[in-house]
Amino acid sequence: MKHVNLRLPDELHELARAAAAADDRSLNSWLVAVVRRAVTPGETPRPPGTGAADPADAGTPKRVEPDV
Repeated sequence: MKHVNLRLPDELHELARAAAAADDRSLNSWLVAVVRRAVTPGETPRPPGTGAADPADAGTPKRVEPDV
């Protein structure tokens, strides 16, 4: 496992911390889930405060592309 130092603006840190708390996660766990989702093809990170960010979480719907 790699250790990464991340600098965030104070306001962004507070938003991320609040989103993690709303998701009942530590900030580190929430950030790992958001990064994992961001690098998974076909997935999009969710904005803070919208629920679980990890597609492996139970009940997390997958993004479905509409038929055109």
